[in-house]
Amino acid sequence: MTLPETTDANHRVSDPMLQTPGRKLLREYRSSAHWLHIILDLVLVCGLLYVHTLLRGAPFESEYQILAILTILLMATVYHLSGVYQPDSSVYRKFILLGQSWLAVVALLIIFAFITKTSTQFSREVILSWMLTGFITQLISLFAVRYLQKQYGSQQIRSIIIGNGTLAQHLAEQINTSLWVPDKIIGQVSPEADNPLSVNTLGDVADIEKIVSDNRIQRVYLALSMEQAEWVQPLYTRLAQQQVDIIWAPDIFNVELLHHSLREIGGVPLIVLSETPQIGNNAFLKSLLDYSVASIALVALTPVLLATAVCVKLTSPGPVFFRQERHGWNGEKFTIYKFRSMAIHQETEGKLTQATRDDSRVTAVGRFIRRTSIDELPQLINVLNGSMSIVGPRPHAIAHNMLYGEKIKSYMRRHRVKPGLTGLAQVNGYRGETRNLEDMQGRIQYDLAYINNWSLWLDIKIILKTVFVLFDKKAY
Repeated sequence: MTLPETTDANHRVSDPMLQTPGRKLLREYRSSAHWLHIILDLVLVCGLLYVHTLLRGAPFESEYQILAILTILLMATVYHLSGVYQPDSSVYRKFILLGQSWLAVVALLIIFAFITKTSTQFSREVILSWMLTGFITQLISLFAVRYLQKQYGSQQIRSIIIGNGTLAQHLAEQINTSLWVPDKIIGQVSPEADNPLSVNTLGDVADIEKIVSDNRIQRVYLALSMEQAEWVQPLYTRLAQQQVDIIWAPDIFNVELLHHSLREIGGVPLIVLSETPQIGNNAFLKSLLDYSVASIALVALTPVLLATAVCVKLTSPGPVFFRQERHGWNGEKFTIYKFRSMAIHQETEGKLTQATRDDSRVTAVGRFIRRTSIDELPQLINVLNGSMSIVGPRPHAIAHNMLYGEKIKSYMRRHRVKPGLTGLAQVNGYRGETRNLEDMQGRIQYDLAYINNWSLWLDIKIILKTVFVLFDKKAY
């Protein structure tokens, strides 16, 4: 159907006294329960520190007061970054996020105490009991706030969705299953009657005014497809006369997104469809982790590096290091370093043969260092010179990039971050030879998932998990 044309009576007021440049248009939903949850957690955690100190018979002096202040600052920062207080219907996800975030706060406090050499000023009994009970009380707070929100929360907001696609279906399900959102989707207004959602179909958009009035609707969600985007303005103009909230959910999910986000510049809302996560503060934190881990690893592994170099040199003719050009960040070429694990051989120009199990080209020493991943350790030099990261998509040979770049959609988007010594794909079984197209597709899915979900905590988890897959049977 075609929506009737409408005229917009809105006009801009030129009086500078009434202008509000830079007004924030992107506002997160914040209910009273949200703020109650934050304040309750901070009060409980600091209150417990005070109680444990008194029970121990120690005065709540300056060092414990500073600890309380640091805890508040760290909880506010870490919990915000990890999304602990974001609306979410999953109790399990809340539990995991809360546990990870509290551990991160505790770890940062311990590091700070050691750096400042103040750890001896605190009672270990007080600190350990406080850490444990602090987490338990935060769990109790989580369930208590959820219960209060459900029992005594704000009155239900009667809402409808205009749309009939995947986005509209997803939005309706999320709203109706979330305890944190007061909205209740009571029905759908479908542009196409033959594609209903899981909620009641109330009619056609041509009758939107009557539908809103008859069903006492308070809020309308516009979840139209990209093809129907031109309907947004005339629908808004008509609905604006009905005294209802109007929320537009742009259907951006029909395009392949990469680390997407919302932001604003000068009050203009921006939808970021594709962006590298390694910019600004994120890039600084990522580099700090890379240089720290690489420097410590090089010093600690110096005996292993020297012994491997000697063994490679003495057991087969040729250089100690294998050098090869590969694609790195933003597709730029760089030289990767590895301990040579194969006998010197000649490849056909433009072709590269992957190492396979029982490959005759692999030397005796090479077989061992490949299985234990010792051959990859020289890439710590790549990390220090900035061409690689500790964690990221593994860099493939240029010949492989040319081959798979034509066969797999979004293959080259994996280069929006620095390549890594280890990655999400490698710790999930995609290590070693890619025997077929399906293997490479699986690896690429994990690489893109890593970019979309990147965080410093994810890097740390991958580094720790890598230790347990070093001797994976897939390595050869």
